[in-house]
Amino acid sequence: MQAVRRSNRVLTLPNALSFVRLAGVPLFLWLLLGPHADWWALAVLALAGVTDWADGYAARKLDQRSALGEILDPVADRLYILAVVVGFAVRDVVPWWVAVLLPARDLFLWCLVPFLRRRGYSALPVHFLGKAATFNLLYAFPLLLLGQGESVGATMANVFGWAFAWWGITLYWWAGLLYAWQVRKLLASPDPRVARSDA
Repeated sequence: MQAVRRSNRVLTLPNALSFVRLAGVPLFLWLLLGPHADWWALAVLALAGVTDWADGYAARKLDQRSALGEILDPVADRLYILAVVVGFAVRDVVPWWVAVLLPARDLFLWCLVPFLRRRGYSALPVHFLGKAATFNLLYAFPLLLLGQGESVGATMANVFGWAFAWWGITLYWWAGLLYAWQVRKLLASPDPRVARSDA
């Protein structure tokens, strides 16, 4: 398998897109909870979805994969999910159990980091299930916001929004359990650092 090259560069197009996505988190919350400018909040969510796809595409196409980018991308995804579910719960768009269930998965994975650090890893590679979960949630959130109303269109948006949300929540936790299984296998395998020192 060909090794993926990662640079230590900071000023790359994918990283710039991730920074734009991060800057949108407080803007989204202010639009949602302050002036209740839902259409502008939807525009910020749409921009987040586009930049989430674009930064990964640019990293591959321009060969600009970087160590910083591997941190920024999942951090931006998780901050958006946290901001949206908390904001939606405050606005009664989703019940509070949704706002607890999604961050609880990230807290669960955060508890695994010390075990990874013992083996010299900062994080596990992003799994396609995690990206699929984020994809579903980023589709669910705008639809759920559009579903706040009594019209036929709002009802349809709410139905499809919850369909995406249930898939997203399920895949989000499934990916989390898969990460935990990977950590367990990693801890059960011989430590390569010990093997090198014994050689």
